[in-house]
Amino acid sequence: MSTTDTDTATGSGTEHGAAGPADARELGAAGAQLSTAPAEDMSVPSMGPIGWARWFWRQLTSMRVALLLLFLLSLGAIPGSLIPQTGIDPVKADNFKQRHETLTPVYEKLGLFHVYSSVWFSAIYILLFVSLIGCIVPRTWQFVGQLRSRPPGAPRRLTRLPAYTTWRTEAEPEQVREAAQRILRRRRFRAHTVGDAVASEKGYLREAGNLLFHIALIVMLVAFAVGQLYKAEGGKLIVEGDGFANNLTQYDDFKSGTLFDKNDLAPFGFTLDRFTATYERSGPQKRTPRTFRADVTYWEGADGKEHKTSIKVNEPLEVAGSKVYLLGHGYAPVVTVRDGQGRVAYRGAVASLPIDGVNLTENVVVKVPDYRDKNGKKDQLGFQGQFVPTLDLSTGTMFSQFPALDNPALILTAYRGDLGVDGGIPQNVYQLDTSRMKQFKKSDGSPFAKVLRVGDSMKLPGGAGTLKLEGIKTWATFQISHRPGNDYALVGAVAALIGLAASLFIQRRRVWIRAVTGDDGVTVVEMAGLGRSESAKLPEELADLAVALQSEAPPAPDPEPDPASADPETGTAEAGTDTDTADTDTAETDTAGTDTAQPADPSEGARA
Repeated sequence: MSTTDTDTATGSGTEHGAAGPADARELGAAGAQLSTAPAEDMSVPSMGPIGWARWFWRQLTSMRVALLLLFLLSLGAIPGSLIPQTGIDPVKADNFKQRHETLTPVYEKLGLFHVYSSVWFSAIYILLFVSLIGCIVPRTWQFVGQLRSRPPGAPRRLTRLPAYTTWRTEAEPEQVREAAQRILRRRRFRAHTVGDAVASEKGYLREAGNLLFHIALIVMLVAFAVGQLYKAEGGKLIVEGDGFANNLTQYDDFKSGTLFDKNDLAPFGFTLDRFTATYERSGPQKRTPRTFRADVTYWEGADGKEHKTSIKVNEPLEVAGSKVYLLGHGYAPVVTVRDGQGRVAYRGAVASLPIDGVNLTENVVVKVPDYRDKNGKKDQLGFQGQFVPTLDLSTGTMFSQFPALDNPALILTAYRGDLGVDGGIPQNVYQLDTSRMKQFKKSDGSPFAKVLRVGDSMKLPGGAGTLKLEGIKTWATFQISHRPGNDYALVGAVAALIGLAASLFIQRRRVWIRAVTGDDGVTVVEMAGLGRSESAKLPEELADLAVALQSEAPPAPDPEPDPASADPETGTAEAGTDTDTADTDTAETDTAGTDTAQPADPSEGARA
């Protein structure tokens, strides 16, 4: 099979493989609409509000701006991941503010403590949403129009296309075209006959994948917006043996979206039966949790059946359209406080917040508002100190050395006076205001404090009462989250990946097969291909199609040279009889109808 080189001397390298302005005119509709991407006009508009508005809209709906906004949205999410967010973990955000007093005012002005609800993040989000819709809608209608239309007819000169081959055959032109149409359709080309050539096209799913990718981005943006508007989430600290009911009064903290109705909280609840945590005790991963599991009993509905399950990190409990995530854990010393008359004034587990996130040293506060001294006079007590899971006095510090309960101890001091709980102002249960209280003193005037083990008691000076450490329970913190847009976001993410894969790996291309009767009465077959972009696979595919077609249109033998055209002096045929000199810039050989075409060899490929 004889092949010809593509004519690239006149400026190939355009998107469609066309050679230049002259070639673009010759290709006409054959090289048009291989993509639904609109032509981006960067020219400055004429002065006037309408002109500037049109120019701004064209720039906003261009794919370049959409990608830029998507990149900015990704950059904007970085501080939301690195800086503690007040809406997710207010305690950690407050600790960050205390440690970084210089950066805090700057971060607050920039809205970095609430990135996803900040003005600048919302502006990027809305602009990206508008840009994608303005870009996708016209491209979708254009693509639908292309699907309903047929591939365009062959250009006048197929030799100008990136991949080209030709041979001569004794089969009739009509038979060649019918065979070509059958072969193309078997290979899933859309094919039809236009004049003396068969026009075909394949790879429409590339544009479908491109559109699917961007539509999926819109679905994800909508899902994110719905999730923010209708979300409801809150946190709850639960001690072993206690439970939770999905009621607004049960939450330690609660926040919801603008359109969420608090009366729509789904009826469900659960009880923390047991919490289990084990840690690595040696090696570079010492103190790393190995087991982190909350065993719970949950129910759905007011009279729902109880079920037992376990909640682990990244394995939430899904119930009634909500998810219950396990966030952290700590220890709750169980204490009994008796007043000056020996009566129980307080008994229960005291959940405490860790001040050391690695070894779980906790700040402990016990408030006893209902207290009477030995004379029966009403008063109030307050205890403050630390709970240490593993105390090692040899280290010279009162901080824990390991997160497990290897050597637990409760270190407390005591105050008496006004706790401030009767003033009607809400207080933090994990903090003790000692501004109106006096600390108990020893006989020598030093502050009163004691280290307690399980079973030990602390007697207050002057017969003011006692505090006994009865035992230790474990608590766990949970986040109860209701986000209705998560399922749609997942569908959008999967669709985006499918669309991206289709747009990257599917090549859209067109193939034309022309069969005409030559001057010597033998059929001349021309095949050419055009892709949206230069692809090494296009010549290979064209060669494969040519080999398949040659089974029904085999190459004809070469014609005998005409002795009358030989030069009497040299004995050779005159060269250049079929030279195409239409292009003054570059001489190019048009082999569509030459008499020197060799029989086609199936092992040869079309060369670009």
